[in-house]
Amino acid sequence: MNLKNKITTVATAMLALVSLSACSNKQEQSSSNKIPTKIEKKTTVTFWYSLTGSSKSALEKLTADFEKKNPKIDIKLQSQGGNYSDLQAKLTSSFQSPKNLPTITQAYPGWLYNAAKNKLLVDLKPYITNKEIGWGSYAKTDIQSGLWDGAKINGVQYGVPFNKSVEVLFYNKTILDKYHVKVPTNMEELKSASQTIYQKSKHKISGMGFDALNNYYMLSMKEKGYDFNSKINFSNSDSKKIINYYADGVKAGYFMQAGTQKYMSTPFDNGQVAMFIGSTANEAYIKQGLAKKYEYGVAARPSKMNVQQGTDIYMFNKATASQKSAAFMYLKFLASKSSQLYWAQQTGYMPANTSVLNSDVYKANKDSKIPAILGETAKDLYFLPVTKNAISAYDQVNVNMQTILAQASKKASWNSAVSTGKAKLDAAWKQ
Repeated sequence: MNLKNKITTVATAMLALVSLSACSNKQEQSSSNKIPTKIEKKTTVTFWYSLTGSSKSALEKLTADFEKKNPKIDIKLQSQGGNYSDLQAKLTSSFQSPKNLPTITQAYPGWLYNAAKNKLLVDLKPYITNKEIGWGSYAKTDIQSGLWDGAKINGVQYGVPFNKSVEVLFYNKTILDKYHVKVPTNMEELKSASQTIYQKSKHKISGMGFDALNNYYMLSMKEKGYDFNSKINFSNSDSKKIINYYADGVKAGYFMQAGTQKYMSTPFDNGQVAMFIGSTANEAYIKQGLAKKYEYGVAARPSKMNVQQGTDIYMFNKATASQKSAAFMYLKFLASKSSQLYWAQQTGYMPANTSVLNSDVYKANKDSKIPAILGETAKDLYFLPVTKNAISAYDQVNVNMQTILAQASKKASWNSAVSTGKAKLDAAWKQ
């Protein structure tokens, strides 16, 4: 064989080896990326959460039910304190050493903005759309798109909706009946009803107040066509109309802000205010604290849109393929119809499952007045966008509104507070 033929033969052999190696590597990569659809060996999933009382008990019961159906999966529930700030702090500190993170965690998406940026989270879409381990499609999940979108970060589906809530109108039926006031269905009626109650009570009872001032502002701006982002102008004409709607009412006395009482449920329970808009979670506190001479009612938030609140469950990339599949099976179980019905009935949170939300069984709940109206007020949901510094800006809006309403309560001008508020909000977005 001449030198030319030898070179050709060696080159061909080397090319074959390279092709074989590439093929082998591709097969190994494909195999490693494949989602296991069955759990063959004992697999442990750690779950960080922050729940107390009936919510904690309900989660423990559902987890035990899941483990009974899936004996090879062990879900280790690990409480990170009694409030969300404890959980957020633990997550934030653990991002520096990802190996210390759990398999899954309860969280607000904004907490995980940097975690997503640093590729610490698992994109759950391949699991959701998998026909064996998931639902096969988003449509088949029976969870409305607004809740799914709220669990995305930069457009990627990192979370599964969990303990969600919306805002509703709580009203003192006894007071409204006394002054022949109808339950308001829009913001103009809300203002008019509040003025009537304040006047007829001889200025002893304010008409209403908003629990979350940042939600009030964010939703009102959204209904005027503004998304909550760094382009929002706190001092433009539409923004001022929204600010003045509330501030004018506080100045005149027919609207109230929680102020030192922190939550509107406190003055509501005492009969100092006839209505307030707040999270569905307030019902439990009202049932405990409302003066016996009063009867309360619950109605849809008097607006076109509502805000979706509460946490989702997210998965971390440090987990093995089996742990990821086992964890997703658990998440799918928590989102199922039977689990969501139990969860909603035990905790007062909104069912993420649409069939449950609109079911006669859920609406017939005699222990709560919320289920009967929840479907009506949760049709068009908005959420705090997960963008850089969105949480800081959202918190700043709350501070801005508190400052403005404090000026209004003193019957002083709040023009300078609006200008200062704009500068502070702009700075919050840019920090």
